[in-house]
Amino acid sequence: MGRSEPGGVAPTRFLGIAAAIVVADQITKRMAVDALSPAYVPHEVLGEWFRLTLVYNPGAAFGLHLGSYSRWIFMVLTVVAVVTMWRLYRASPPDAIWRVRALWCVTGGAFGNFIDRIISPRGVVDFLDVGVGAWRWPTFNLADIAVSTGAILLAIVLWNEEEERVADAKAVPLPEHPTSP
Repeated sequence: MGRSEPGGVAPTRFLGIAAAIVVADQITKRMAVDALSPAYVPHEVLGEWFRLTLVYNPGAAFGLHLGSYSRWIFMVLTVVAVVTMWRLYRASPPDAIWRVRALWCVTGGAFGNFIDRIISPRGVVDFLDVGVGAWRWPTFNLADIAVSTGAILLAIVLWNEEEERVADAKAVPLPEHPTSP
């Protein structure tokens, strides 16, 4: 691990960890498709609190849908997001390990769902289903967990970095001005 690399993490390691998230996501989705078909039939794991339910989501997280062009719009937005995450990674200072961890989560998760949009016109494979009775969280997958966790962590990290910048700016002494007699 090079200390001069962004977040102390070499680009190959950053991409390797993001790729590991993609691989884990794709494996769990293939397992869900194989084991949970037909779609939309819940399989209780921990009662109705946690179920496995195969769902094809043509939109984005939490059922966000933008009409018949959703698939293509979200594919373009994913490319923009991944490029942005890469640029944020490359701009990260060597001591920004938590920022880099957040970025590899978002990058890996975004790319995992991107693959689904490329290979399936039905949408992204979701299968993790939590809730009680009619009160259910939208069905999600491992990529969604990575994106959400990474986005929350990134928001916290960037907020803390801004707080540190403000504190550092306040700590800089002002130049002395001669007082008039």
